[in-house]
Amino acid sequence: MNKLIRTAAVITACMLLATLNTAHAETLRIASEGAYPPFNYVDSNNTLHGFDIDIAHALCEKMNVKCTFVTQDWEGMIPALLAKKYDAIVASMNVTEERKKKIAFTDRYYRTPLSLAVPKDSPITDTRATFKELTVGTQSFSTQSIYAEKHYEPAGAHVKLYPSQDEAASDLAAGRLDAVIADKYPLLAWTQGAGKECCTFLGDIPGTHADAAIVVRKEDKKLRKRLNKALAEIIADGTYQELVSRYFDVDIY
Repeated sequence: MNKLIRTAAVITACMLLATLNTAHAETLRIASEGAYPPFNYVDSNNTLHGFDIDIAHALCEKMNVKCTFVTQDWEGMIPALLAKKYDAIVASMNVTEERKKKIAFTDRYYRTPLSLAVPKDSPITDTRATFKELTVGTQSFSTQSIYAEKHYEPAGAHVKLYPSQDEAASDLAAGRLDAVIADKYPLLAWTQGAGKECCTFLGDIPGTHADAAIVVRKEDKKLRKRLNKALAEIIADGTYQELVSRYFDVDIY
């Protein structure tokens, strides 16, 4: 009888432990912008989609954790991470030395140059143009805004900053800008899609390639290591290339 009671007690304890483990399964809170198609965007239900989001799902699966997603405006992305509102940023953020002073980056998950788009009737035909006395639009707090302010403003151009890349593109389409500078792949997708009637993809700006990586807090070294391991695994097993092929016809790694 005592043996039966002990066995029942062990079984009950195991079931309780399993329930507790399930209830406390690790959750990774991930932020993305939702305004940078095809990398991240929201649907009519305000649900995040895009290459960044698919990459995040694949990494969470490899890490055996549950993903939850938060939509965050670009300007507040790093401050909210540091305030611990989420654990990581998967939003096509480029690695810069200035950003590395505040936060940590994983290995890259793609690489992109800066590129330009102009109206179809623009006299500008060279990506090395200075845009003197012309207006160039770009997203604020971005590597492209840093480039524009460093290279175009000293040459006499006016740089207009926007909260999102979509807003800059909309003003180019409306004729309120002479050019837009952005990362290549979203700008190329826009000029081949919503912006194809108004605007032309001018090309890449020489010497501007940058790595896009996942962002974590500096103290979260274990999480960074786990993300790097999962990233290497999805590249090795073909998952990464399958996700790339959903959105792009070229190698973006």
